[in-house]
Amino acid sequence: MRIYYAIMQRICQILYIIFFRVRIYGRENVPRQGPLLLLSNHQSFLDPVLCGVGLPRELDYMARDSLFKNPWFSRLIRSLNAFPVQRNQADTRAIKEIIRRLKAGRAVTLYPEATRTIDGRIRTIKGGFDLIARRAAATTVPMVIDGAFEAWPRSRPLPGFGRIYVRYGKPITPEQAQSMTRQQFVDEINRRLRTMQNDLRRQYGKPPFDYTTPHP
Repeated sequence: MRIYYAIMQRICQILYIIFFRVRIYGRENVPRQGPLLLLSNHQSFLDPVLCGVGLPRELDYMARDSLFKNPWFSRLIRSLNAFPVQRNQADTRAIKEIIRRLKAGRAVTLYPEATRTIDGRIRTIKGGFDLIARRAAATTVPMVIDGAFEAWPRSRPLPGFGRIYVRYGKPITPEQAQSMTRQQFVDEINRRLRTMQNDLRRQYGKPPFDYTTPHP
C-alpha cells in the first residue's frame, strides 16, 4: 500500500469512527493479493470509503463521469484509484479498464445495483460483473453496508451522524464462478448480499427487510 493511500485511509478511519461508529466484519474473507472484484450494495456517497477503509490493500473504484468534471475533485479521486464510467450506457472503455486492472492484480470495487438505494433495501442487481470476473480470472467477494442510508440518504444534501456496519462475505473463486452459469452467478451474489444485510440488521436489533416480494 502506498504511503499516501495509507495516510488517507487512516484519516478516513478516524473520521468514520467518530461520526458513524463504523464496525467492520469479515476482513479475513478478502484476499490480500491477486485480482479481486469487490461487489457492494450502494447506500450513499459514503460507500466508496466504507468499502476500503478497513482493508490492508488498495482498492480501485469506478465512478460516474460527472464526478470528474471538477478538476480539483477529479485529481483527488484519481489519486485514490478512481476512474470514470459513462452512466446509462455500455461503456466498453471502462469495462476494458476494469479487466486491465484486475489482470494486473488490482482490487476493483463495483456496485452491481448501478445506483443508490431509495429505501435502504438492495435492488435487484445487474449482470456484467460475471463476465468481468470470468475474463480476468478474479476472485469475487460480496460485501454489504448497512446504516449508511440512514446517515446519508440520497434525499439529503449532507450527511448526518449514524451507525454503520460493513461485512465482507465468503469469496467466490474463479473456479467456482466458472462452474456456474451467468444467471446462477448473478443470482448467487444477489442472494448473498441480501442475506448478509439482513443478518447484520438482526445482529444489531434492526428489523430485516422483506425480500420475498418483488423489488425493482
